[in-house]
Amino acid sequence: MSYKYFDTEDNRKSFELPGAKPHYNPDRPGQVNHIFLDLSLDIPNKSFQGTCTITLTPIRTGVTQLVLDAVDLQIQSVLIDNISQPFTYDRSSLLIHLLTPTTTQPIKIAITYKVEHPQRGLYFIAPEEHYPNKPVQVWTQGEDEDSRFWFPCFDYPGQLATSEIRVKVPLPYYAISNGELISTEEIGENIIYHWSQKQIHPTYLMTLAVGDFAEIKDSWNNIPVNYYVEKGKETEAILSMGKTPRMVEFFSNKFGYLYPFPKYAQVCVDDFIFGGMENTSTTILTDRCLLDERASIDSLRTESLVAHELAHQWFGDLVVIKHWSHAWIKEGMASYSEVLWVEQEYGKDDGAYYLLGEARSYLDEDANRYRRPIVTHVYREAIELYDRHLYEKGACVYHMIRTILGDELFTKAIHTFVKDNAHKTVETIDLLRAIDQATGYNLMFLFDQYVFRGGHPDYKISYSWDGESNLAKLTVTQTQSEKELFDLKIPIGFGYTYNIQNVKIYTLRIHEKEQSFYFPLETKPDFISFDVGNNFLKTVTLEYPLPELKAQLKHDPDPISRIYAAQAIGKKGGLEAIEALSAALTQDPFWGVRLEVAKQLTSINLDQAVTAVIQGLQDTHPNVRRAVIDGLSQSKTLVSYNILKTFLEQGDPSYYTEAAAARVLGGMVYGNLKEKEPEVIALLKNVLETRSGWNEVIRSGAIGGLSQLKTSPVAVDIILEYTKLGVPQPLRLASIRALGAVSVGQTPDKLQAILEELKNITQESFFLTQVSVSIALGQMETPKSIAILQSLSNSTPDGRVKRMTSEAMQRVQKNLGSDKALKGIREEVEQLKQENQDLKSRLAKLEAKTN
Repeated sequence: MSYKYFDTEDNRKSFELPGAKPHYNPDRPGQVNHIFLDLSLDIPNKSFQGTCTITLTPIRTGVTQLVLDAVDLQIQSVLIDNISQPFTYDRSSLLIHLLTPTTTQPIKIAITYKVEHPQRGLYFIAPEEHYPNKPVQVWTQGEDEDSRFWFPCFDYPGQLATSEIRVKVPLPYYAISNGELISTEEIGENIIYHWSQKQIHPTYLMTLAVGDFAEIKDSWNNIPVNYYVEKGKETEAILSMGKTPRMVEFFSNKFGYLYPFPKYAQVCVDDFIFGGMENTSTTILTDRCLLDERASIDSLRTESLVAHELAHQWFGDLVVIKHWSHAWIKEGMASYSEVLWVEQEYGKDDGAYYLLGEARSYLDEDANRYRRPIVTHVYREAIELYDRHLYEKGACVYHMIRTILGDELFTKAIHTFVKDNAHKTVETIDLLRAIDQATGYNLMFLFDQYVFRGGHPDYKISYSWDGESNLAKLTVTQTQSEKELFDLKIPIGFGYTYNIQNVKIYTLRIHEKEQSFYFPLETKPDFISFDVGNNFLKTVTLEYPLPELKAQLKHDPDPISRIYAAQAIGKKGGLEAIEALSAALTQDPFWGVRLEVAKQLTSINLDQAVTAVIQGLQDTHPNVRRAVIDGLSQSKTLVSYNILKTFLEQGDPSYYTEAAAARVLGGMVYGNLKEKEPEVIALLKNVLETRSGWNEVIRSGAIGGLSQLKTSPVAVDIILEYTKLGVPQPLRLASIRALGAVSVGQTPDKLQAILEELKNITQESFFLTQVSVSIALGQMETPKSIAILQSLSNSTPDGRVKRMTSEAMQRVQKNLGSDKALKGIREEVEQLKQENQDLKSRLAKLEAKTN
């Protein structure tokens, strides 16, 4: 699937929220062999009914009770082998009292039930008052434990079974599910689709998607590879998913196992709550991933999503995790598969830079949110594990495995792991065993440091040269605490500009707080590469002399090393640094280095740096132009302002680059540019009125720009207009989030208007809306936002939202300071109590009048 709050010594919050506890798979009364859902959808009334038949082979005799997961279902009857059974149901668990204790013979449990207006698991999408153009669709989302909301089951990943879904829907809707379509039958104005999944899989990967879809047929090795989208979006489907057959070929080879299912379908649906979900043989994707011609310039997000979900067909669907605590095995590999595909499709430099992005994403969460072991079974809900540690850090761990083993042995290890565990469940130890079996390498040392505990090494590297002795001295310091030291073998390279390919490499064991190493060399090296290839997950601070850094920026063959050199040069500042960075901005062959160089130039507070970075607006790569625009936001000069204003007025081929210009302009108008505020508001308002387009990217950028005008009541009023129902969803969500940013610095009446709007929006049940409200409230600096967050936390059924609201409350308290926060919270609680009492009094009066 495609993101304890107590202070610690390093000022991080704990991953474990209050109420977190160890979680284990339940005891198994038997092995589920097959699940058969026979359903009838009543789409206009957002309800359905049917029978779930589970074939179970008891593991032990004498079982007299079975407990199934079933949330908010209306259970009508329970039969075992056609004999009615007594049961009790508390709307979360179905307890069946067996009239006859189990033997070793299989039993068939048939549960008839219905569901009205399901809140999770299965979602009905339909036109509504404010969004009359929404399509009619039905789709499911099972991960982590939401299948229990649409059918009774043993809902945990350790149970694998074949499945079957027979569903009646109105014509002309199409129903897509796991496996292969074995029959269709038209009955009057309805049609019955019968799908069969012959390969075993867990309940969370069972799926159903219904809609009036256009079907685009493709194939790989005579296996159907089809795309399903809303009619009229066929061109976008090809732009977005057309590389899928080549990806199937690539991953079949990479994982050493031919694509294992009878088809591969990708279904793009409206209002999907994630980027994608890898249901067995039938991935569901958000329709926001569909690209138009202009958006294809920035296609990597969609391409990576398609690769990620496809890779799950091997890692997650063919090889299934036994427990959620080991979900990194699949999510880490799916994320690393994005890296592998980018490397294959665009080259090694792009792959390395993509991996750096994965590392940075994890590092940001580790520094600013919490630190945790990748593998942990202590949480409140399993969905809390689906974070940047699981995905991005997991990807980095796979890359380190590849680095230590080398490409040939890494491939052999992955092939062994997949083949030995196909159609089975696995834990982390199974990956270690496969590596040992295939290569003889014991990588427990790596897993102990990166998987079973939190953190990573933070290195500071200093270098000096002794010309009399021809000795290079390298001092490596691990700046994290003594108890968190890492023990790794890191390659160090000494490079010479006259022979770039002949880098002298030494492998060092770095395991102490500070170590100094001496290297006798024939001549002074021109540059020094720490961690040649940059394959280990870490942070690095280079304290080299400027000449060595300049040589590294210009000549190191590894783009990530050049980026680290650029960062170190940027910190030194000065005209010589600007000259070196300016040359790299126009001359470096890799766009990722040019992007990072632009960031460093704009961090130097000199007019010459601004002049130099402006050259990047002519770069052919949109990401470089975007970095230049973001960087110019730090230069609050009339020159920068006029350049960005002109850029926005003229537009850019890239949606995201144009949006960046709109966002940045709003952040420039204070201080000596404050007088430009009316002009910027007028320009951004014009963007909002005239530039609707793909996923509302540009208009969302304009909203982001307005959110920077923290003392402008006009900006608040404009943003509030775009938080109304009826505004296109991507733009509305961006506007809701923007209310939090713009609130800081507003007058009390405007702040109150913002709070009232956010409070009203918290009544909506859509997941992404609740997420946006949580983000907005978490940016505010008033205790009143805490009360609204607490109310949302109490009312939402979604564990992800509960976590986000908890973290948002912590952020607000930090912004306010503890004393002020506590005082404000007490006042808000008293106000809520009074409002509650008033409501009770009014209710009592109404009841008295009625009686």
